[in-house]
Amino acid sequence: MNVTEIEEIIARHQEVDGRVSGILGDIQKKYRYLPEEALRLVSKKLGIPLTQLYGVATFYAAFSLSPKGEHLISVCHGTACHIRGAVQLSEILEKKLQIKEGETTKDGKFTLEAVRCLGCCSLAPVISIDGKTFGRLKPEDIPGVIAGWKERDNCDA
Repeated sequence: MNVTEIEEIIARHQEVDGRVSGILGDIQKKYRYLPEEALRLVSKKLGIPLTQLYGVATFYAAFSLSPKGEHLISVCHGTACHIRGAVQLSEILEKKLQIKEGETTKDGKFTLEAVRCLGCCSLAPVISIDGKTFGRLKPEDIPGVIAGWKERDNCDA
């Protein structure tokens, strides 16, 4: 963690409303998670109890206290997706990436997560990779989607 970068992020957020979530959001974007050292620095600089920052960080699903992969794969497990095969998609992704939902590949390239809804019910079942939606998937589509993503990124995972 770079202290100067964190201080610059804090300095960019002078408005009172939404300041904490804006700062945490920028730190999350920079590091792909909220390092403890960064939270301690924000606490000190803003005069906010560390417990309050942890409260915000753990309340919002957008924040993570552990490192995420360079690419985030979200599998929708909302009702429509669940009924149309989300469980099978998750199982194939776990096998292909050799991780469980909530984990990150050893090389730090991919994090696999289950989400409640991606808002694409008419395309169920759906996954999202870095915000790009893939809908109406069948289990046999998953290897091609992942292979295409790896080729695009020159990944070995």
